[in-house]
Amino acid sequence: MYAAAMQSLLPDECRALGTLIEKAMTTPGQYPLTLNSLVTGINQKSNREPVVVIDEDRALRAIDSLRAKGLVRDVTFTGSRVEKYRHTAGEALGLRAPELAILTELLLRGPQTVGELRGRASRMHPLDSLESVEELLATMAKPREATATLAGNSLAENPLVREIAPFPGSRAPRWMQLLSPNLHAITVASGDGSSRLAPLHPAASTLVASDPAADTRLAELESRVNALEATVAELKSLLA
Repeated sequence: MYAAAMQSLLPDECRALGTLIEKAMTTPGQYPLTLNSLVTGINQKSNREPVVVIDEDRALRAIDSLRAKGLVRDVTFTGSRVEKYRHTAGEALGLRAPELAILTELLLRGPQTVGELRGRASRMHPLDSLESVEELLATMAKPREATATLAGNSLAENPLVREIAPFPGSRAPRWMQLLSPNLHAITVASGDGSSRLAPLHPAASTLVASDPAADTRLAELESRVNALEATVAELKSLLA
């Protein structure tokens, strides 16, 4: 199956990659991005669903992982001490600018209709018509033969998008990205006529990824609580 064969991206990686592609197309004069600029772009409130807040450590971990997957490169300019980052998604995934624009919108906002994709992705690259967007999506939904450049890159060989059911109450099918299938919960119709959020797979991850530092602090607190409970129990036994 596709989900087992491909190398999925993590939520923070998706947001970082989408931000790099977006800024390369919309603000080329400020691209490549410094780590600070990348964090600002990731945390911006416009053109994002949902809005997230991450720090430089999380962004750097995402960049390191994307670099290992061949989707990001470091850029060093003569006379500059600040490291910058650029995406290599077009080369790594075998995509042209209009396809990158569509993929970026799906990474940053989740499932959308053809009309929504045309309207929103056009801020990054002109999309002439709904028909042209449909053709691009159809191409991106097919498995691709790896070229010599892309050989061994499962991200480049598998479909990048798929069509899903319309939003409840709508007739327009939606499209979702497959670099991280569980990135956004999917709104589906319930049997009683209402709607609910359902992940594509049961073990879906959310866009707001776990913070390792917070996890460590939580584990320490739990350990302290357990120790205090043991102490209290011992004191009670002595007083009994």
